Amino acid sequence: MKKQVHLVLSSGGARGVAHIGVIEALLEEGFEIKSIAGSSMGAVVGGVYAAGKLPEYREWMCNLDKIDVFKLMDFTFSMQGFVRGERVFNQMKSFIPECNIEDLNIPFTAVATNIINKEEVIFRSGSLYKALRASASIPSVLKPVLLDDMELVDGGVINPIPIQHVQPEDGDLVVVSDVNADVPCTMVEPTLTEKSRFAPLLEKWNTLFPKNNNKTKRLSYFDLIAKSIDLMQDRISTLTLNQSKADIVVAISRETCGTFEFYRSKELINYGKSEFKKELSKYGLQSIESTSR
Repeated sequence: MKKQVHLVLSSGGARGVAHIGVIEALLEEGFEIKSIAGSSMGAVVGGVYAAGKLPEYREWMCNLDKIDVFKLMDFTFSMQGFVRGERVFNQMKSFIPECNIEDLNIPFTAVATNIINKEEVIFRSGSLYKALRASASIPSVLKPVLLDDMELVDGGVINPIPIQHVQPEDGDLVVVSDVNADVPCTMVEPTLTEKSRFAPLLEKWNTLFPKNNNKTKRLSYFDLIAKSIDLMQDRISTLTLNQSKADIVVAISRETCGTFEFYRSKELINYGKSEFKKELSKYGLQSIESTSR
């Protein structure tokens, strides 16, 4: 009998792609994912898996380069955010049909934030895409989602690790994948040549989405927002994990990559997979193949 796992996937922008690796590692080790709760990018990955479309999503993500990511950003002059956020979800609909959360393969919960009433909004039914779009609405970057007179923004604002939304039974494991952890980054960034087809957009990209480094004398507008949100999520995440009863916590540094560096998906997935397997051995748990003998 497979060991049952309830999976909690944190917010974290492009770092959340590492959740894919965590899911793949869980399945490779013989575990069965019984339910998923996710916030922001964690909701996106979790929702896609629950819909049974993770292989298609993985392939799409791993084939994105820097120009592709830039083209997916439908810029707007709105005062509420400089990206509409519709283009990327419309692209996903080409290989992940619209569906309702209650019809997914496994129970799934997405978290968003009602920014006006300062309340958590939970999606356990209704349109999957509406839930994912609301949960991933990074404040001042993606425009909020308007739903029933509510303005919904990123779930990570109020609950970056929605662990209270999984209900394990006796003998089940709770696994948390936290990509906002205040730990050293151990993933080595590849030495890519930014010439050829990347050259025309490199300067504009670095202006909009600067890398995290100690040489930056003055933070840009976007960098200030990104670092502020990361710090906020890190503190909330730390408090949440200290009060939780998670069996395995995969801690991935918030310095692993920038918020929009989705073109690094392949290495992020591999990193998430390797970090889960490290934690599995650290917690003294074995794969299901060995425990079932």
